[in-house]
Amino acid sequence: MPKSLRIFLLALSVGVVLTAFVGANTSHVSAASDPQEGAYRQMQVYSEVLRHVQSDYVEDPNMGAVTSGALRGLAETLDGNSSYLNPAEYKAYKETLASDKKSAHAQTGINVAKRYGYATVVSVVTDSPADKAGVSDGDILQSIGDKSTMNLAVVTVQALLQGEPGTTLTIGVVDPRHAGPEKRLTLTRANLVLPATLETFYEQASILYVKPESLDKEHVQQIEQKLKAMSKTNTKKILLDLRDVSTGDTAEALKLANFFIKTGTLATLEGQKVQKQVFTADAGKVVAATAPMVTLVNHGTAGPAELVAAALLDSKRSELVGEKTFGDASQQKTFELPDGAALILSIAKYEGPSGKKLQDEGVTPGVLVASAADDATADDDGDDDDAPKTPGVVAKPATVQKPTAKIDDQLSKALELLKAKAA
Repeated sequence: MPKSLRIFLLALSVGVVLTAFVGANTSHVSAASDPQEGAYRQMQVYSEVLRHVQSDYVEDPNMGAVTSGALRGLAETLDGNSSYLNPAEYKAYKETLASDKKSAHAQTGINVAKRYGYATVVSVVTDSPADKAGVSDGDILQSIGDKSTMNLAVVTVQALLQGEPGTTLTIGVVDPRHAGPEKRLTLTRANLVLPATLETFYEQASILYVKPESLDKEHVQQIEQKLKAMSKTNTKKILLDLRDVSTGDTAEALKLANFFIKTGTLATLEGQKVQKQVFTADAGKVVAATAPMVTLVNHGTAGPAELVAAALLDSKRSELVGEKTFGDASQQKTFELPDGAALILSIAKYEGPSGKKLQDEGVTPGVLVASAADDATADDDGDDDDAPKTPGVVAKPATVQKPTAKIDDQLSKALELLKAKAA
């Protein structure tokens, strides 16, 4: 690479990162302000690092790749939804958005976010190709084809997971709950139809159990219909299952929370340049304000479902049972850059009524109950602790007692709590 081009790339990268640090509108920032002085000091360090990479690295570096990696790392350090897309990636992203408007793409059934550098499976759609292949929430999606997800923006990962019906892709999955190598799985994309909201009755129909697959308009309407029909079956109590619900619409989620909460704050949204918005309950939209209620959540509860969980918990309308939620409730905006690249930034975050930022803290239930998979992991270290230890002999895995997948301690605890509540 010519020296002049390397210098240009170096200057360009410094300029772009400087803009990210101190903001494009420098007229509103005092040169003497502490934040800006700190940013300039960091820029001096960044410039020095680039200089050493350019002049002292073992071989002539690809400065374009270096710069792209630095900017991606800068964005993803902020949160899992912020991303830098180089010009080629942004072009592909826009093409995906345009094709989405024309026709629906086939899916694998994996909902992802960025965590720990790699794409993480937030939840898996029931009966989808990923579900049938054994992918589960919490798995690390380490690679797609020959591409490491560490080097991909989350929107690029999402785009790669979809495509034409019948086409295949190979993914590399690591289960962080079990020590082991990456599993290579081949998935066939399919047109997915989300299952309708599941309805079950317990305790002689006195408890209504509802589990939506998503919090979109259709599924929230289905929940509303089931709640309104409670009087016909003499049902008095509600068990809302939000486990592995990570998709949907924020407005629909707030509508769902309003079904159960008559007055007060449901959530707030605020950012550095986004004026604070307060979402309050409308008494006219309440469906079941007094029925005893318990809500199930887990690590796969994310986004819109977290708004519902936080509103129910903070208003003391419902007990929460299960595990801490994923932590993913924010608003993004895309900023196009002069060279054809783009920066996707979280510009505002949702808070529950208590003021906790959901993306930062998630929602922690009052009654913590681990999932069957987590229990199995805690008890399974690949050895039989009670067996005699003989050098060179590996204990048989069959001697390890594990709970079966059919055991649902979280559901059992929720039902136990509901049974004790007076109707």
